[in-house]
Order: sequence, then C-alpha cells, then structure tokens
Amino acid sequence: MARALVLDDDREVLRPLAKLIEREGLEVRTGESLREARAELETGAFDVVVADLQLGDGSALELLPLLEERPATEMVVITGHASLDSAVEAFRGGAIDYLTKPVDMRHLRQLLRKIVTAAELRGEVDVLRSQLRRAGRFGKMIGASPAMQAVYDQVLRVAGTNATVLIHGETGTGKELVAESIHQMSPRAKGPFVAVNCGAMTESLIASELFGHEKGSFTGATNRHQGIFERATGGTLFLDEITEMPLDLQVKLLRTLESRTVQRVGGEEEIEVDVRLIAATNRDPEKVVRSGQLREDLFFRLAVFPIEVPPLRDRSDDVPLIAEHYLARLNQGAERKKRFAPEALAQLAAQPWPGNVRELCSCIERAFILSGDRIGPEDLPFAGGSAAGGGLGTWSPVGTTLAEVERELILLTLRRLRDKNEAAKALGISLKTLYNRLHKYGAMD
Repeated sequence: MARALVLDDDREVLRPLAKLIEREGLEVRTGESLREARAELETGAFDVVVADLQLGDGSALELLPLLEERPATEMVVITGHASLDSAVEAFRGGAIDYLTKPVDMRHLRQLLRKIVTAAELRGEVDVLRSQLRRAGRFGKMIGASPAMQAVYDQVLRVAGTNATVLIHGETGTGKELVAESIHQMSPRAKGPFVAVNCGAMTESLIASELFGHEKGSFTGATNRHQGIFERATGGTLFLDEITEMPLDLQVKLLRTLESRTVQRVGGEEEIEVDVRLIAATNRDPEKVVRSGQLREDLFFRLAVFPIEVPPLRDRSDDVPLIAEHYLARLNQGAERKKRFAPEALAQLAAQPWPGNVRELCSCIERAFILSGDRIGPEDLPFAGGSAAGGGLGTWSPVGTTLAEVERELILLTLRRLRDKNEAAKALGISLKTLYNRLHKYGAMD
C-alpha cells in the first residue's frame, strides 16, 4: 500500500485532509510540525508528503533537501498564502505540485492516483528484478543471458513513458511478450492490452478493424462498429507485422498517431483516442523502408524507442531455462511430473532453433506426448540426427521436396492445434498465408 505523510499545524484542516487521502487508498501518517515530520521520515518510507507551506516551527520547504535523499518520495505543497517566490523555490527543490487553498479536491485526487500507480509500479518492478536474479524470469519472458538482460533494461526504461516502441526480431522470439511486459509495467497496466496481427487481416477489412465504421458505410455494415483504437483507449495497442499494413492505411495510422483522433470508415466525426502504440516486425525495418513497403515518416514515428529481441541461437544458455519452464506448464496442465534427462537438455541447448522459442516449445510439446516420465534424447524430434539438423529430419524421408515438407508441416500443425489462428502463430506465418496454402492443398474444410 502507498504511504502518505500529511502535515498541517491546523488540526481542523489536517484531519479531513488525511481522511480524504486515506479514501484514495493510501496509508496515512500525520504531523503538525517540522520536528514531527523529520521523525516520521527517519522511521519509515513514504511515497508522498502533502504539507502546508507554513508549519508551527518553520517552512515545509525545509524538508526538500531531506527528500532529495529519497527519490521515491514526492512532495505536494499546499498554502493559503501563495507567492511567486515560494512557488519557484518549491518546484526548484523538487516538489511535484503547489496547491492553493481552498484546495481543488478533484485535482488532488488525480494527483494522488498517479502517485499510487507509480508506487504500485515500483513494487512490481522490484518483484520482477528479484525474479530475474533468482530464476532468470522477467514477467512472462524467460532468460538470464546478457542479451536478454539488455532487453529487460530497455523495457524498464521505456515502460513508464508514453513513447511508441518498435520491436523487431525473428519469428518466434517473443516480441508480443516484450510488448505485454511494457504494458504491464506502465501506468496503463489497468487498461486494455489489445494485440492485432496486421498480416492476418485482409486489406478490405483492416481499415474497419483499426478505425471502425459507421452503419451503411459499405455492403454488410449493418451496425456502427468501434475500431481497435477506440477499444484500446486507456491502454496499449500492439500492432504485430506492421510492415504488412497497406501503404494507404499507413498514412491513416500516422495521422492517428499525430492527432490522437480516429475517423470511422464512412464517418466525419473526429473521435479522440488515448492509446499507447507498440509495433513489431520480423523483418529488418530499415530494409523495408528502403524497399518502399514501410513509409519512412511512419517508421520514424514508430521507432521512437526501438527494441531488438535476440534470436535463441544467440542465447543458448537460456534454452534449459525455457525448456524447464515450458515443461512445468505442460506438467501442470496434464497433472504429470515428467522431467528432462540432462542429456536431453544438452541436446536442446545445442540446436540452432531457426524458429526460436516457438519452435523449441513445439519440440518440447511433441517430446512430452511421446515420452514416459523421463524425457531422454531419444524422445526428441531430432533424435538420431545431427545437432544442426533441426526437427524435420525424422518427419519426412530424405529426398522429400521442400514444398512437400511444408505441406506436411502445415497440415500436421493444424491437425494438432485445431485452430487456424493458433496454427498460423505456431508456424510463424500470417493467417492470410495459411489460408492461401490450405486453398492450394484443397484442405479448407
């Protein structure tokens, strides 16, 4: 719980002010003098000090040097005798607000809510850092390697801001998990996190999905439809495969980012939206810009804070951690207690994993199905093959064409997952590409 120290030498003011702050979810301590304030600050940590400017034994501004040693403690000054000099001194000393009496209670409540949110985020960050030190975990991401710790540091730096983020990395590296972590550690954490795969939507529908449409704006538009931007207001919108978005819609997206408004298809009203945007691509964004598939102005607007997620082959030490974590999830779901033989973990760590974490998890799931209580090297899909051979060598005989292997893998994945969205995600392709392949194979049913 966030803690507040409330100071005023007038008890008739102090008591109701303390009760109001308690109602905002803070634990409150009170004092009527600088002496009491210093004693409280010495014995406990506070997230905010709300102090009347003039106390019985001096000015509350005398506390500011003491608070400089406590960067997590904010100060709000309240006064019935405002002056330019005291306001300047308060802000220069680090106070976050200077309120005049009678206090605007609505403004004070908003200020306290921000402080509570910041305190909660600090607590979550401390927990996440502790998890990372103990077990190589950071939210939903797994890994203790230097490459992943660099990603964690970047997430910590950008999460508390409202900057747009462009995440890039190979298919299956966990870009959506990075986006979720940024959202969960941001002031928007209690708002929605909406994830959209731009490559899975047809050109005819993507504008309607993103920006919404009015009734009758096109054939089949029987009702007004709120777009994803409106539904994500107050939270975070994650646009995966941003480079698959048509160029004309990239213009509309850029306009939305700059104006913070959307216009529904077939509508004229400008609707305000409050959304933090995170985009991702599995392609080199600068190459895509040079090829003309991504507008340069949109790229610069998205890449305010770029994050590159490393491929699994560059952090092979993390493979056993990820494998054990995923096996624990499978065990929990099936109420089993399977374990890896050390030799199996060694073989997993030796693989190049071109499909990255997604491919590793698929391999473990197959081994889980095939094995007994102990998963040994013989249970892995590449058993009997070279460490660089990957997982397809035992699925198709030597001499099978790449097209036949692709067909077998797509149909096998779809039969196992029984869901086209999940199958496309597991294969690292767009839903549109999956539909095209199934149509080609005559397997649309």
